[in-house]
Amino acid sequence: MKRIAYQQLVDWKNSPNRKPLILRGARQVGKTWLMKEFGKNEFNQLVYINFEASKQIHTIFQQGFEIPRILLALSIETGISIQLESALIVFDEIQECPAALTSLKYFQENAPQIAIIAAGSLLGVAMHANQSFPVGKVNFLDLYPMNFQEFLLANKQEALVQLLKTMDWEMMNSFKDKLITQLKQYYFIGGMPEVVSSFVQHNDFTIARSIQETILNAYEQDFSKHAPNQIVPRIRMVWQSITAQLAKENSKFLYSSLRTGARAKDFELALAWLSDAGLVHKVTRISKPNIPLSAYEDLNDFKLYLHDTGLLSAMGKIDPKTILQNNELFQEFKGSLTEQFCLQQLKSLGIKPYYWTIPQSMAEVDFVIQL
Repeated sequence: MKRIAYQQLVDWKNSPNRKPLILRGARQVGKTWLMKEFGKNEFNQLVYINFEASKQIHTIFQQGFEIPRILLALSIETGISIQLESALIVFDEIQECPAALTSLKYFQENAPQIAIIAAGSLLGVAMHANQSFPVGKVNFLDLYPMNFQEFLLANKQEALVQLLKTMDWEMMNSFKDKLITQLKQYYFIGGMPEVVSSFVQHNDFTIARSIQETILNAYEQDFSKHAPNQIVPRIRMVWQSITAQLAKENSKFLYSSLRTGARAKDFELALAWLSDAGLVHKVTRISKPNIPLSAYEDLNDFKLYLHDTGLLSAMGKIDPKTILQNNELFQEFKGSLTEQFCLQQLKSLGIKPYYWTIPQSMAEVDFVIQL
């Protein structure tokens, strides 16, 4: 598969101000594959450590941050004689070893020539809780599910990608049926790499939906496994309400839809956990479409989206025929999927969107961005 983030990794490698890189992203968006692919193609050595699988390596970091000692331990663990100038060191599932996260500071200060990428499931949650996080000593890159361009490339539709880049609206109109077919497939399949890979290989919507449901189940298991016990029920309530919230005519997130008398302060930690995990995106309202947009942000009014269009269709139990054949029953939720699609494309480009409404009015702009 081709990921846009790959070129961003190349740019990071060649940067004169390179620091250890933290690759953020929700579970199963393709972080491990991307790091390994980058290491194999762009470096002579790939030194890969998975802190979930290699528990014995934790003690090395817990005992101190002397770089030569850590490098020796990594060589012993991997069987690779590390060449500092030509190796990529990958710390995967780094949230399992907080001391390893702290060590990035010492790598940056004492061995800046070493290329290091760290990533992990729920890393955003771990970073939020880690008091010794290496502030100012690392670079960041956010990885999201595959956007529509990446989906087209995976489906060997390079010509359609080139057409979209030309912005030749007349030619697009000539091939709109092909574009719409691909778009409807993307509404159902989404951009989770395992789902896309399966669909490319088998062209089977049923298999794709089964994988989506497995991913959603894994996310719900993460709630119980990694979130504080006292907020797990509220995380589930927020998570399970998203499709209904987006299906409303006014898709603004309403706490009252969760339970009678619910207030923002009752659910702010649950929302923060889901956001830190990369599973949801808050799009806040602006009171005026003026620059800078952030100055007009109303933090109390927001919409809540999932991170992937396909997973939203799976949560909504939408079957492929409903989307592909434009079933009349689908028309209302189609708007929600379209908004989700737009949000996903903007996030993949590193753009923070807002929305704008006038109180007590039907006037609304779903996405407002500042370029």
